Amino acid sequence: MNLSLDQFTEIVRARRSTRHFDNQPVAPELLDKLLEAARWSPSAFNLQPTNFVVVTDQKLKEKLYPACMKQAQILEAAATVVFTGDRNVVEHHFEKTLRQDREARANNREYENLLRKNVPLSFNRGFLGIEFLLKFLIEKIGGIFTPIPKLQAVHRDYWLAKQVSIAAQTFLLAAEVAGLATCPMEGFSERAVRKALGIPKEQAVILIVPVGYADNSARTKTRLPLAELVHQNSW
Repeated sequence: MNLSLDQFTEIVRARRSTRHFDNQPVAPELLDKLLEAARWSPSAFNLQPTNFVVVTDQKLKEKLYPACMKQAQILEAAATVVFTGDRNVVEHHFEKTLRQDREARANNREYENLLRKNVPLSFNRGFLGIEFLLKFLIEKIGGIFTPIPKLQAVHRDYWLAKQVSIAAQTFLLAAEVAGLATCPMEGFSERAVRKALGIPKEQAVILIVPVGYADNSARTKTRLPLAELVHQNSW
């Protein structure tokens, strides 16, 4: 790797949200490279729940525009990427990713057996949500006596939001390296976005990112001092 830590830090510091774009198109091949970078982001259990809906068609942008509170960047940016998380990712990806890892010798048999035990235990909700209720009670009551992580069966969308956001951050930084501007957005109606783009209900709409070339207006940002945010060893 030729990139130094200082160079990477400069990339992070240079990236900022852009709310106005110049309508210059972005080559599809370049968009694919950004998505390829995001695809390699880490995810828990390697389940890879993130999906990308890439909107470049002007008529679809106009449908998406009111769903995103009529924010101008939806219409101005060359493309808008809707980041979604698969609520049924275990059923869709678990066996597939296990097989890929086995063939690539990325995991040993012991770790695969551990995943086969823990993933269903963490995600399954059971018939009519019976396991959901049980796991909710285990988490709430059992957590009083022993450390218990948030169980995916209870906090599915919360878990998805974390996984998808990791991929989105990779996309944002890749776009900065490519000379493109981005604007991660939470201001949207999930129901309206889903309807505008035909996104199935099993997909949680987590984040929307317009991407393109900035309109060259001045872009600055600030951050709180590191000393106010870091707590060494304990709070």
